[in-house]
Amino acid sequence: MDKFIVNIIHRPELNPEYAEKVTGAGKKSEIGRSSLVDESLDIFRFQQETAHKNGLKTTIQITYASLFSQEIIDMAKSDHDKYGDEIGLSLLGLPCPEFEKKYHTKDFCIWMFSLEDKKSIVDDVFAKFHDAFGFYPESTGSYYMDADLINYIKKSYPGVKCAVATCWEEGPKAYHTCNNSWYTFMDGGPWAPWIPSKQNTHAPAANEKEDSGIVAIPHLSRDLIACYDGNGSNFGTHPQNVLRGMIYDSKKWEYPYLYNLIDQYRDLEKYNNGYAYNMMFVGPGWLNKLGRWEAPYELLKKSYEDGMAYYGKLKKEGKLTDMTMAEFADYYRGKKHYTEPECALWRDILYGSDKQLFWYCDPYMRACINMDQGGALVDLRNYSAKLEWKIGIGTDHITDCSYPFLIQEKYRAGYFTHYAGEGTVRSAKFSYKGEVADLCQCRTHAHFTETDAGEETAENSSVAGSVATAANTAGETAVKMRTLTLDPVEIVFSDLRFKVQSIITFKEGSQEIGFTRKIFDMSDPAAKVDVREYMTACYGTTEYSEKMNGIVLGIDADKKQELIEYQYKDRTKSVDGADKVWAKVPQIDTFVSMEADRKDVTGYVHEGYAFSPMFTLGYTGELGDKEELTTWLRLEKEN
Repeated sequence: MDKFIVNIIHRPELNPEYAEKVTGAGKKSEIGRSSLVDESLDIFRFQQETAHKNGLKTTIQITYASLFSQEIIDMAKSDHDKYGDEIGLSLLGLPCPEFEKKYHTKDFCIWMFSLEDKKSIVDDVFAKFHDAFGFYPESTGSYYMDADLINYIKKSYPGVKCAVATCWEEGPKAYHTCNNSWYTFMDGGPWAPWIPSKQNTHAPAANEKEDSGIVAIPHLSRDLIACYDGNGSNFGTHPQNVLRGMIYDSKKWEYPYLYNLIDQYRDLEKYNNGYAYNMMFVGPGWLNKLGRWEAPYELLKKSYEDGMAYYGKLKKEGKLTDMTMAEFADYYRGKKHYTEPECALWRDILYGSDKQLFWYCDPYMRACINMDQGGALVDLRNYSAKLEWKIGIGTDHITDCSYPFLIQEKYRAGYFTHYAGEGTVRSAKFSYKGEVADLCQCRTHAHFTETDAGEETAENSSVAGSVATAANTAGETAVKMRTLTLDPVEIVFSDLRFKVQSIITFKEGSQEIGFTRKIFDMSDPAAKVDVREYMTACYGTTEYSEKMNGIVLGIDADKKQELIEYQYKDRTKSVDGADKVWAKVPQIDTFVSMEADRKDVTGYVHEGYAFSPMFTLGYTGELGDKEELTTWLRLEKEN
């Protein structure tokens, strides 16, 4: 197996936006206040020394403000020469007297500026960097970098090969836990490194034509359950985040969760061809001398030292390779090919539950399967649409960078709803003599396998035969099948009990997800149960419903087509033996469809109503003992 790879990133700041609020309490707001500058320099020096003491090299992401400090410039040059640290350029840390004088604003998020200002700021910062160091950086970054910004940087400064480009699931959940004041909405992107497309930063490139020219890394490595269920700012391999989440022993000052989280990232090599990645990125504002939250400076300092020591220990044991951002970009391009997905079978390591989520990301989709809901699909983003979602002042999306969802259980209810309406989810229902059970009610666990598409196993034989052939865009390796085989669940009705096993299959490059349901161990072998495979969906980026007019639902069967144009009238249409059921969602350039591998089923579409503004695609049929049904969910670009 390959070694676990880590990026250690430090950002020297003269005016860290977090520390200004804390260390400046009760003082007049003054950018560049000398006491804050001195403290920031001390913290940056401490961070660098801590990494080097543990045998780790770093990427120093120089900010614009710090480019006015000869001391920081000299420190960066010295550490580059002595330890091999990379000197990169951060587009965070813009606020300083020089910046405010020119741009007359307190904005500091580069993606929120107008495109004209983005270009001007980039040119200012890159020129200042070149003046200081005599070369242009190979890496850059921000909390988020939109496609127009990345494309401009790559065109103007082609040596840039790596960037911090998004913060995973930093959307409404984070906004609400910041007193509704943190206007950085960027849900829906990858949680691990990827190559952004030229059209949309969140959506990975499917081929060389779409390739933006950089490798992107996330702003932080998050807990893929705790962050998804709650505020991600408490759950990452950033030691001070763990303290903010109060996930530590306050008496012993120990934090096993931090190490468990790092180890779970190490474990992801099982699902990604022997490759695992993690990053640690902490600005000086998180380590200020007055402490943060209830944690004193001594604990902040200790947690950072302990976290770095753990990475150092792994390196000494030959279990970790530390890389700079530019080095990692070269490694990643040699290791991964365009259509190769990122997979994560993630277990709860915080709350003591038995919960599992499976995350899948490739150039065509991002999907999440929830084993606590019987293998339901609970998050789905159509990356094949490659939405050109302009961001910043002068666009329709000044602050909302999120990639829209079709299914999102946290913002659109999922299975467990109140007395009326439906939530977004992809699942299956079974019924017998008027009794109904949804797989969402059944907890189970999944087992991951990866095979070549031509191979067949006992678990995926029916799926391998039913999926359409998909070409590998990059052409370097054979097309792979990634399969989740779920433990069977038992469904008990008054007059019948039986078991259902679900097999969920992702075929590389196909833009499809296959769902196979196998029935067995029926208490009455002659019985037939009704099965309803369904997907209830909508679109949006927040909790609030969007206008559904313009969506078209359709059924294709024997050269005949049934249509519903969405008007909130709660209408349903169905056709026996349907070839395909589908929806066109022009608002997000999406065509989504379902097909079944049997003709003795009925395809249907359903339009929601104002209180439940969803749409549903599905198939219904009958299954007996030892019978199965496979349906395929496919995503495409609508226009």
